[in-house]
Amino acid sequence: MNEHRRKGGFMSPQATVTSAADPFESGLDRNAANHQPLTPLGFIQRAALIYPQRLAVVHGARRYTWSETYARSRRLASALRQHGIGRGDVVAAMAANTPEMYEAHFGVPMAGAIFNTLNTRLDATTLGYCLRHGEAKALITDREFAGPIGEALRQAGRELLVIEIDDALAATRGTLAGAHEYEAFIAAGDPDFAWEPPADEWNAISLNYTSGTTGDPKGVVYHHRGAYLTAIGNVLSWQMPPHPVYLWTLPMFHCNGWCFPWTVAAVAGVNICMRGFTGETIWRAIGEHRVTHFCGAPIVLNMVANTPADRRPAIEHQVNVMTAAAPPPAATLEVMQRQGFHVTHVYGLTETYGPSVVCAWKEEWDGLPIEEQATLKARQGVRYPNLEDLAVIDPSTMVPVPHDGETMGEVMFRGNVVMKGYLKDDRATEAGLRGGWFHSGDLGVCHPDGYIQLKDRSKDIIISGGENISSIEVENVLFKHPAVLLAAVVARPDEKWGETPCAFIELKADAQVSEAEMIAFCREHLAHFKCPRRVIFGEVPKTSTGKIQKFKLRAAAQGVA
Repeated sequence: MNEHRRKGGFMSPQATVTSAADPFESGLDRNAANHQPLTPLGFIQRAALIYPQRLAVVHGARRYTWSETYARSRRLASALRQHGIGRGDVVAAMAANTPEMYEAHFGVPMAGAIFNTLNTRLDATTLGYCLRHGEAKALITDREFAGPIGEALRQAGRELLVIEIDDALAATRGTLAGAHEYEAFIAAGDPDFAWEPPADEWNAISLNYTSGTTGDPKGVVYHHRGAYLTAIGNVLSWQMPPHPVYLWTLPMFHCNGWCFPWTVAAVAGVNICMRGFTGETIWRAIGEHRVTHFCGAPIVLNMVANTPADRRPAIEHQVNVMTAAAPPPAATLEVMQRQGFHVTHVYGLTETYGPSVVCAWKEEWDGLPIEEQATLKARQGVRYPNLEDLAVIDPSTMVPVPHDGETMGEVMFRGNVVMKGYLKDDRATEAGLRGGWFHSGDLGVCHPDGYIQLKDRSKDIIISGGENISSIEVENVLFKHPAVLLAAVVARPDEKWGETPCAFIELKADAQVSEAEMIAFCREHLAHFKCPRRVIFGEVPKTSTGKIQKFKLRAAAQGVA
């Protein structure tokens, strides 16, 4: 037997030579009966077959069963095919958490196309870049976003098939010339459309753009196999029972909703859609629909925990919450635990299909003081069952660091839930996957029990409300202002958002500009959530060679009110 295991993970197995006389290999080839490509599309087919009349999707007054949702998804696939959309084509979506967005997670790949979900918080320029770079041939867009998406389409510089979602619950409802209305579009499709699974499970199923941490966003490509495995990994890691009631507080555009559109179909649950929410509306939805599961960044937990008692219905069942990004504060965890919520902390990146690491909870920790429990939950944890390997490694030697909770290294992943690579970017793909590992760029430690914990982000990413913000992108905008000599952006702690950008600016001689003016300038060039909330003027600390000392700025930002 080849020795290919090592402490803390797997080493690549050595090539083996199979004897022609080996009875376990000879005459036992793959064929259609014993080998089919993995794809999450089969989950909705199964749910509709076994539970056709069971509720699948709820949105306001609208209700769809699993048979209806499956038929609508097939209609979408059929209608796309009728318009020439097929294998290898990209269909983008600029949509809120609605039934149409859920259906598109199945209907688009059923047509053989690749689904590109767009961040609804992005500015028109970035959206235009994504449409051009991904070469989208079709766009499904909610009428609430007609303004920015209309400008993005103009910047794309070519004609796209545009399908508009006319949701009665939208705050505003613009329209785009020449667009097809979604319901009319799918009405022309065949509810019995005979879709086929991918010929190869390595085929792309979706395209997700990063937040552009080094300039333009990078297009992360997922395959059917990884989407299938992550959907199952969510079930196992969260110990989800059959027929959960899942509340969509997490945007479906974000890493394909952490693959939960496919997960909920796998367990034939109920999708409760929400376009937007407050702590009060989350509580109301939990009470009305008996929600059992929802996901979100720590800001969502804060909303829930801080909802006034007179605006919270009585909840007599346990509600499971999955949170990622910055670990939630101990005070928030304590409040939520007392309110009947069970919080699970996960970690992952766009490049790993969303969550692929979980702080797997142990029963012996239940008796610890809440502060100690919070400290344990702050750790990112251990690999999902569907992730082959997770380690903290010295990137210069590619040797795992000691499991001492102190020695820092880079967190690295490998397995079937690591992206195919970055679209049209061979250099970034090679760098990100060098040495047989995905290099996260996150710095962390490994504790003696094998649980990892992040300590820093080597790329200076700011995580605000669960969204990544590039300090470089914000700095580039600040440098465009005629009064700015030098600019640096770091994370500043924020009770509501977790972190927000804080800008330190050194002005040119005799230049004058106010904090409000600088923030307004940023809002003209960036999505608002990326703009600094505070601007500090003064000399920016530098080394003797002129390099900005960001560690000093981070320390200073801690004390900025």
